[in-house]
Amino acid sequence: MARTDDDRQERLDSPKGMRTRVLPTRRRGRGDTFGRATEGIARAMGTPWFLVGLTLFCAVWMGYNTLAPKPWQFDSAAIGFTALTLVLSLQASYAAPLILLAQNRQDDRDRVQFEQDRQRAERNLADTEYLAREVVALRLAMRDMASKDFIRAELRSLLEELDRRDTEDAGFADEPGTTTRG
Repeated sequence: MARTDDDRQERLDSPKGMRTRVLPTRRRGRGDTFGRATEGIARAMGTPWFLVGLTLFCAVWMGYNTLAPKPWQFDSAAIGFTALTLVLSLQASYAAPLILLAQNRQDDRDRVQFEQDRQRAERNLADTEYLAREVVALRLAMRDMASKDFIRAELRSLLEELDRRDTEDAGFADEPGTTTRG
């Protein structure tokens, strides 16, 4: 009976594709859930409401451990609220990497956006240069085209020439022995 990948034990001398996983793989819908969650946490930690909430949490903690009966207190004010210090230290130790991860993700997005902006700028420059060349070509072509004033002047000169011919033809027709050209 042939062994399947699930039956094989994790061995380091087998190729990576042949190794079995210790933990079952789960299907990743987007694969970016953790990164989005850390950005949400980092974004929330940068708000005034977080600071107000953290201040209220510390005030309630210290108030309870100062005013509550001794058997109900879990963090002594006499030793400087050691548990509160530990909780805040733990929060800070997780906050720093989450903020750095969010900044790295933002840097990656900025890098992609910069690349897209650069490509868009290159396309716009190429389009602008093409349009500038086309405008120059149109201007050069327009120089070779007859203007309205030029056409009017040519028509006037043709009319004058026709009028002159008509008068010359009329003059030849009056002379005996000449015929008009037809």
